[in-house]
Amino acid sequence: MIAIASDHAGYALKQTLIEHLTAKGVELEDLGCGGEPVDYPVYAEKLCRAVAAGQYERGILVCGTGIGMSIAANKIPGIRAALCGDCFSAAMSRQHNDANVLCLGGRVVGAELAKMIVDAYLSTGFSNGESHTRRIAMLKGLEK
Repeated sequence: MIAIASDHAGYALKQTLIEHLTAKGVELEDLGCGGEPVDYPVYAEKLCRAVAAGQYERGILVCGTGIGMSIAANKIPGIRAALCGDCFSAAMSRQHNDANVLCLGGRVVGAELAKMIVDAYLSTGFSNGESHTRRIAMLKGLEK
């Protein structure tokens, strides 16, 4: 199961992605917001703590640019969040970095591209390559 959350600037894109993923049979949980003005770090923390605790396999965060959510998400130990604006980066974030949170900008990426980015992110697995595994271990070491 995946989790999805947004602030008010990402709300419309989040709703579009929920419809898209639900139609594809993806199990997901919406962790907010409901469209009202909110502070993005609250929703980034809520989703990322749940992903880091293993409650969800992966997460998707949406704000106006994706930058704020990405910065906030990467403050949480155990999270490797990737801000992606194209399908190649989304796939590589999984294959090489085992990213467990995807960040998108609702004011930057159009709905159709966002759907393709999410599909690339969710359909790509981690390579388990020796160099990538070693680098992820190094990233985890930075959390201490």
